[in-house]
Amino acid sequence: MRSLVALSYLFLCVAPVSAAPITFSTALPVGDSKLINREQLVLTRSGDDPGNTGLVVDVSILESILAYGASEKLALFGVFPFVKKELRRPGVRRSSSGFGDLTVFARYTLFQRDYIGRTLRLAGLAGIKAPTGSDDDTDSLGRLPVPLQSGTGSWDGFAGIVGSYETLKFGLHGQLTYRRKTEANDFEAGDVTRLDFSWQRRIWPTALRSDSNAFLYGVLESNIVHSKKARISGQVNDDSGGTIVFLTPGIQFANKKLIIEAAIQIPVYQDLNGTALENDFIFRTGFRINY
Repeated sequence: MRSLVALSYLFLCVAPVSAAPITFSTALPVGDSKLINREQLVLTRSGDDPGNTGLVVDVSILESILAYGASEKLALFGVFPFVKKELRRPGVRRSSSGFGDLTVFARYTLFQRDYIGRTLRLAGLAGIKAPTGSDDDTDSLGRLPVPLQSGTGSWDGFAGIVGSYETLKFGLHGQLTYRRKTEANDFEAGDVTRLDFSWQRRIWPTALRSDSNAFLYGVLESNIVHSKKARISGQVNDDSGGTIVFLTPGIQFANKKLIIEAAIQIPVYQDLNGTALENDFIFRTGFRINY
């Protein structure tokens, strides 16, 4: 009995600082009336297209994410990015920077089972992306192409389901989402389906004690992203869309108020259409503060 009481105490102490996925925010644990601020820097490089034109695109995004526990089951999220994009090819350099599109979504817990030292949860989510970013930037060559704009100009909706299983030793999270893209400026990006998995394992301390208050987690994630072909002026663009599979190793340090994290998304499979740019890597780093 004493062992069960001690284990329950440890679970109650550890739960507020449990690790969470790095490449998706939908599984962030948010307590009732609690607030989480997550800041994440995302660096992406694409290039080496089959056309061998020497084209390289670098994208830097600073994402500010706020999550609020409206109730025991309902969590509300807002994601506001600052975006910098740069396109380079021999003799040409184009770039833009500015605030991107605001995304808001809600997550509602549909199923929850709590046991001593572990918990299982399943939730549905839905949200919308609003065209708050600039979509009409120009440079000396004229109006920037849509993929280089800070904003898309379109209203996009998405929905999905997310599951989480956490123990004192490890956490396992997964999500399936579908994002519907709409047309703006004679351009309609392809709808996106994502399947994401995340596994976190505590690697320090190796054994928990009642005074444990800092933790180091190893993280391994997988992301499968399928995009349909885009449309330009109503015509299908055969050089867009396809499927990418990422394998993502990472690390997280957590205490009762703060989590610091870093991960790199490595493309292990790319089946893209036509001359669509291949992804070289995506690097993520940031922190999370629990209020």
